[in-house]
Amino acid sequence: MDSTTHQIIVIGGGPGGEAASAHAARTGADVVLVERELVGGECPYWGCMPSKAMLRPSQALAETLRVPGAAEAVTGPLDVDALFARRDEVVRGLDDSSHAQRIESTGVTIVRGHGRLTGERAVEVEAADGTRRALVATNAVILAPGSRAAMPPIDGLADARPWTNREATLADHAPRRLVALGGGVISVELAQAFAALGSDVTILEQGERILTREEPEAAALVATSLVRAGITIRTGVATTRVDRASDGTVTLTLANGETIACDELLVATGRQGNAEDLGLETVGVTATKRGTITVTDCMRVPDVDWLYVVGDATGRAQLTHAAVYQAKVAARNALGLETHCVEDNVAAPRVMFTEPHVAAVGHTMASAEQAGLHVRAFDRDPQRVAAGSFHGRGSDGFARIILDLDTTCVVGATFVAPDIAELLHSATIAIVGEVPLERLRHCVAPFPTRSEVWTKLIELIDRDPDLAQR
Repeated sequence: MDSTTHQIIVIGGGPGGEAASAHAARTGADVVLVERELVGGECPYWGCMPSKAMLRPSQALAETLRVPGAAEAVTGPLDVDALFARRDEVVRGLDDSSHAQRIESTGVTIVRGHGRLTGERAVEVEAADGTRRALVATNAVILAPGSRAAMPPIDGLADARPWTNREATLADHAPRRLVALGGGVISVELAQAFAALGSDVTILEQGERILTREEPEAAALVATSLVRAGITIRTGVATTRVDRASDGTVTLTLANGETIACDELLVATGRQGNAEDLGLETVGVTATKRGTITVTDCMRVPDVDWLYVVGDATGRAQLTHAAVYQAKVAARNALGLETHCVEDNVAAPRVMFTEPHVAAVGHTMASAEQAGLHVRAFDRDPQRVAAGSFHGRGSDGFARIILDLDTTCVVGATFVAPDIAELLHSATIAIVGEVPLERLRHCVAPFPTRSEVWTKLIELIDRDPDLAQR
């Protein structure tokens, strides 16, 4: 078996693995990136990018129809074939050659195949044709195996051939009837996308509401929008069995005995880390049942000074940009450039690209209170500032900042409105930078933009008798 030695070996070429390998290579390190599927990973081919390509046309049309003067120019419905064709362009027809070339241009060597640990700093790669090669790292191995859709333990579910995000984002048609299991981001985004394409969509959520990790007010606005789009939302319901008939019809049996029939079933009830078959047992490391691997804030596996993990398999914020951030931390530490650790996981910004967008960073009121913080929420509607009128009639919104009353720093922010995600970075800077109220008062928002909602929120704080003089 051929064997080569390198400073850094990265297993997994998704956003985290790509960023780790490129960052290390740019410092002059000898880096090998091992990938068994497509270089770029889940996000550009089966996740973030195709789903947003499917959502954007209906959102652009919806905004046009809200704006007098533009609405009159709309003469027809969405062109479904053109939408799918554009989606295929976005995922490059599942051709990762340009992506791979971009990574290789940084000096990274890409090895195709499945990589697994075989011992300390040792990796074996098995190619698709069964050939094997050995790699040895002088500095570190960085694992970035990503995640996949978790399958809940429902009788008959696996045999019913349900859709996950992969099948849904690469679908070549809109099913007549679609049921989405789960009320989280993936479920809600894809439900809205397929409803816009003509599917009769039902969301089934076991909990009391959809989007349980976000502010209730944000979830309520999205739920209202979904219902207006013709989507049925059922909460507090559990599925006990799934069957697919010979004609393709899927039947779900609920805990109350009711049955629901559909043409396709989307399972979006969470993510499972891809920690199996990585050879962890050869170095004394054990993954959790959710397929995650414990790491320190420096992204290093405890008691294994040469092994790092980044991305979804850490069990931290399962977001592309979070993986990229973690990857840079891991790469620098692996090369001994500095001791660098990630900041509190709660500061990871998150966006749901529904209509309306939900853009949030930091704490919700519930999580802040659970963390024992002394906080107060201040709310405004971002559509009520002057620039909101440019986004058309009939678009509701919600903006909240959560202020730590002890430090007068913002510790959480949520913005809900059409196309408002770009407003989130200012909130991220305020939270990560721990900008106190006395400095925020001097941050002037340009007129007329929806960022003026910051000014309105600060005005609310200054009317608070406990905070006006601080």
